[in-house]
Amino acid sequence: MIHHTGPLVSWRVGLCLLMALLSRVATADVMPLIKVSADRSHFELESSGDRFVVWGVNYDHDQTGRLLDEYWIDEWPKVVEDFGEIKQLGANCVRIHLQLGKFLHSPQEPNQAALAQLSKLVQLAETTGLYLDITGLACYHKQNIPDWLDQLSEQDRWKAQAVFWESVAKTCRHSPAVFCYDLMNEPILPGKKPTTEWLGGKLDGKFFVQRIALDLRGRERAEVAKAWVDQMVDAIRKHDQRHLVTVGVIPWVYVFGGGKPLFHSAAVGERLDFVAVHFYPKKGEVQNAITALRAYQIGKPLIVEEMFPLACSQDELAEFVDQSAEFVDGWVSFYWGATAADLHAKKDRTIADAITAKWLDRFRAMSIERTTTEQK
Repeated sequence: MIHHTGPLVSWRVGLCLLMALLSRVATADVMPLIKVSADRSHFELESSGDRFVVWGVNYDHDQTGRLLDEYWIDEWPKVVEDFGEIKQLGANCVRIHLQLGKFLHSPQEPNQAALAQLSKLVQLAETTGLYLDITGLACYHKQNIPDWLDQLSEQDRWKAQAVFWESVAKTCRHSPAVFCYDLMNEPILPGKKPTTEWLGGKLDGKFFVQRIALDLRGRERAEVAKAWVDQMVDAIRKHDQRHLVTVGVIPWVYVFGGGKPLFHSAAVGERLDFVAVHFYPKKGEVQNAITALRAYQIGKPLIVEEMFPLACSQDELAEFVDQSAEFVDGWVSFYWGATAADLHAKKDRTIADAITAKWLDRFRAMSIERTTTEQK
């Protein structure tokens, strides 16, 4: 986004806050809850029964790489402005990523200041008319991982993670703007040999992948995954019986060229309300990606919770969306705090900036096309 200085900033920020306050009266009370249809085939609005298709963005970090919960208190006007820009993109959902270390002072003590800010963000979502995909337990930045966390046993680590989810669910339980709770971004399990590292590979200074165990100890992989999922769902359901729960996973069926889902299998994911997978189609492999995506059709709504023209062209990604529309109930791309216009105007624009700007323009055009089609 373009940042201005001087009196204009105060005027613009004040106007944004005033508009948010006024619009909340008109929006918060009428924003319908999202639920799974009775036949479990799609999402629908609780109030009307109309079908709901997710069209959203991951709002995980800003242009400098800072995660949302690292600046959302000191730079709240920036967040307000970004939500307005996301709405203008035509999105109806925002996926946020919350770091465990920012929300727990200790294994048993939640950070009340962080929870208060989360409540404030939920209110902003209500006023903006955007649903939230709340992804938790993030350990993306090592500097925000408390020393005590990695010293815990598997059992105690799970207990701390459950405290996180109890606190978040208690904070968000009453808001219709919450679309879902995503238990963890891309959880994985160890192989046959034990490991000492909870986090997976590093990407751009962040650790997006996290293990839920270091040692199988003779247990089956599905057994461990189910026990963890059930414990996290139990924590949420102590306070929130209404909002949907899922786990966003790496599509190993696509990565390996075959196989079956684990976390969203009948043996593990019985208590998960829908399937969320992260797809980055490769150049020339749209059909392979579609075939792999179909493996996640298990009788529940299915969304592509991450997508971006990272390894394919923008035309191919748009084709992937079009071809999967027959059986997919939503797609979530990315927004990193800068509009396409901002990126186009940058004097030191990089290739990545140019690709992102072009994709944001395409994403908005696809939003308009979707809206026009739905209205016919």
